[in-house]
Amino acid sequence: MVVTVILVVVVAGALLVLARAARGQAAANITSLVDLQGRTTAIDLSAFRNLISPEEEEYLRRQLPPAEFKRLRKERLRAAVAYVQCALQNAAILLRLGEAAQTSADPQLATAGRKLVDNAIRLRLYAFFALSKLYLNIVFPGLQLSPMAVADRYEHLTEAMGRFTRLQQPGLVTRISLTL
Repeated sequence: MVVTVILVVVVAGALLVLARAARGQAAANITSLVDLQGRTTAIDLSAFRNLISPEEEEYLRRQLPPAEFKRLRKERLRAAVAYVQCALQNAAILLRLGEAAQTSADPQLATAGRKLVDNAIRLRLYAFFALSKLYLNIVFPGLQLSPMAVADRYEHLTEAMGRFTRLQQPGLVTRISLTL
């Protein structure tokens, strides 16, 4: 009985931590598109996809001596970690923007805000798992765990942000897209 209670408390605590992490604690005062300026980090999605591509890794494995490949693979994995951390931060910022938009009197904007929140939370969850995979790949070089889903989720998030921006200030879509 005591073991069951302890297990339930631990699981509940883990779920609470995961929920707080998915929501993000950064960027608490983002309420409009103007607040985004200088807060997000641009991510080159094609470069990130290249870093985590199993095909590219296999190509490098065939072309390089084993010691050189191992060193380069760790560098690439560390760079991928940096991309995922930027995606996490950007998602936290866009999550706050979406939350603020959900209270809008404009039903289209409120709906776009809900979609932005949904995409940001999903990206953050995928990104946490991707970071785990990347760190495991660094520690255990023989593993082949690909975090490709993060790139797809980030693309969905930037598309949702584009739709959101079009509703508020269509002239800013390109400029904001370049900052994500």
